[in-house]
Amino acid sequence: MNAAFPFSAIVGQDDIKLALLIAAVDSGIGGVLVLGDRGTGKSTAIRSLASLLPQINRVCDCHYGLDIDEVADCGCSACKDAQATDRNVVAQQVPVVTLPLGATEDRVVGALDIEHALATGQKRFQPGLLAQADRGFLYVDEVNLLDDHIVDVLLDVAASGVNRVERDGISIEHPSRFVLVGSGNPEEGDLRPQLLDRFGLSVEVVTPTDIDQRVQVVERRDQYDLDPQAFVRQWQTEDQRVQHRLLQARQSLPSVEIGRDIRARVSELCVALNTDGLRGDLTLLRAARVVAALHGDPRVEFAHVRQVASMALRHRLRRDPLDESGSSARVERALANLPDANAA
Repeated sequence: MNAAFPFSAIVGQDDIKLALLIAAVDSGIGGVLVLGDRGTGKSTAIRSLASLLPQINRVCDCHYGLDIDEVADCGCSACKDAQATDRNVVAQQVPVVTLPLGATEDRVVGALDIEHALATGQKRFQPGLLAQADRGFLYVDEVNLLDDHIVDVLLDVAASGVNRVERDGISIEHPSRFVLVGSGNPEEGDLRPQLLDRFGLSVEVVTPTDIDQRVQVVERRDQYDLDPQAFVRQWQTEDQRVQHRLLQARQSLPSVEIGRDIRARVSELCVALNTDGLRGDLTLLRAARVVAALHGDPRVEFAHVRQVASMALRHRLRRDPLDESGSSARVERALANLPDANAA
């Protein structure tokens, strides 16, 4: 298998790269929604970032692939019957699981293993995609075309980190901690506002129109296809810098301070934009804290807030029939109209 395309070699698409970095540092941010054109490197960016993260340990015969320090509380039959000292542990790359558009709920959350039940007469749970994505990324292409009840399940599990299944006489609960990344083309259908609000960050991706940038994208992809290993080595140093920055941000994140003045400015912004509820305030503050950690700053400044305000709020705005500007433009306008915004 070829190595993943280097994260640092991705041309442009700064918003999606930043959003994925934020979600990788703070997985509780609520996932990333990517809206825009096909063929703009969305899945490439996800797999590239996943390859930079530290490998995870999995117990080989655990049905849920948990780490050795988690199997004591695991409910699968292998972990119930085995001794901890007998378990084989392997290191694996952070998983990137793609959810097919036509996937059923059984395939997503897991279901009764019919074959085992018919052969032995015993009930056994067959884990689904949510178990495979544990401690990794779950990528849903065309999320706006997915059945709403499945999107509800994905968002609930992404928020709680636990998949609970009560069906077919089975009561199962297992860890499912993943970063949810959904993509879609708004021209093919919209997500319900309630579901839009549940995504932490939203970014718009467009096909580049700059000729030099398009040529650079094609050149780098061609170099990678001709000799993946050589191309990865060429960008190894830059990727290591990104990796170091990400890991340092994870360590320093709890110590990054947010002053009351910044909290007040964020609330003023959300009130000016008339966002529903307080999820926008909370998400924007969390994202700004991650940006400060990525920059190595000990305290959140308004410049950090400004950098992520659009991706944290643009999908939470009510539609205004009298305002034809895009949601990102409305956020930028509200930022500019805040009192003393330029002084912060």
